[in-house]
Amino acid sequence: MDLVMNPLAVGLAAVAAFVVGGIWYSLLFAKPWQRAAGVSDEQLRTGMARIFIGSFLLAVVMAASLAAFIGAGGLAFGTVAGLAAGLTWVAAGLAITYLFERRPFALWAIDAGYHVVTFTAMGAIIGGMQA
Repeated sequence: MDLVMNPLAVGLAAVAAFVVGGIWYSLLFAKPWQRAAGVSDEQLRTGMARIFIGSFLLAVVMAASLAAFIGAGGLAFGTVAGLAAGLTWVAAGLAITYLFERRPFALWAIDAGYHVVTFTAMGAIIGGMQA
């Protein structure tokens, strides 16, 4: 089995994750997420460079892993694979952790929702570009 990985698709998928995160955690769910996570305004103002750089690099890792999984499956497969990964691997994994940590359901819904949307978008981009 040959590994199919389009570096441009991986890069664009990582950028998409970053853009979705920016919209998700600022325009759509900033205050509800902040309350549920217990993060203060002061905390949000510190360490932003490290957070943004780290987040982007980790998005590249996620996109590369997803690209290796999708291969040359095409747009439809990539989209469904991204959705499945977001729902069953990431959202379910977060749910287990959040249950043990006794975190609020609202926090899980916001964080898991972000990952489901992000992985679906990444899967569509990768699937469409690697076909």
